Amino acid sequence: MKKWLIPVIIIVVVVFGLYRWAVGINNTAVTYEENAKTAWADVESTYQRRNDLIGNLVKTVQGAADFEKSTLTDVIEARAKATSTTIDPTNITPEQLAAFNQAQSGLSSALSRLLVTVERYPELKANQNFLELQSQLEGTENRINVARDRFNESVNTYNKHIKIFPNSLLAGMFGFEEMGRFSADAGAENAPDVEFDF
Repeated sequence: MKKWLIPVIIIVVVVFGLYRWAVGINNTAVTYEENAKTAWADVESTYQRRNDLIGNLVKTVQGAADFEKSTLTDVIEARAKATSTTIDPTNITPEQLAAFNQAQSGLSSALSRLLVTVERYPELKANQNFLELQSQLEGTENRINVARDRFNESVNTYNKHIKIFPNSLLAGMFGFEEMGRFSADAGAENAPDVEFDF
């Protein structure tokens, strides 16, 4: 065997090993990133379901002739704002998530005011369509929470993969960047004050 062949074989083996390592890092990052994008699509889908239900709820409430129009207007405007706030799933940043979360929180707040106001309208509280929509909205809120948790888990897996050493050496070169996560609204850590009027 020729002496020059041994170093060539060693170099080829090392280059091939490095190539396989780089491909593995890239392909795993792509898989995790796509999982996170799919999880985000699930989040959007559950929010879309809520928006559709709110539209039907508003139509049902509008049937009550003397219902407070300003409350309905608030819900309609908040719903429009929430549906217009979108995120590019290929570049989910903390700032985009904060804006999205703020729009959705505004809608949740307006919806809560609507549901509290409904308490003063016995004909609405007895309306079977309204009761069904209200029940579906409660279930959808739970779905939203589950979808957001799954999204955060997917993002966490992806972010850890691209940040751990030695993956971090190649992740930036391949164009992988950290993705943002959902976080609680400001002040959510404080218990709300509940007052009962007797």
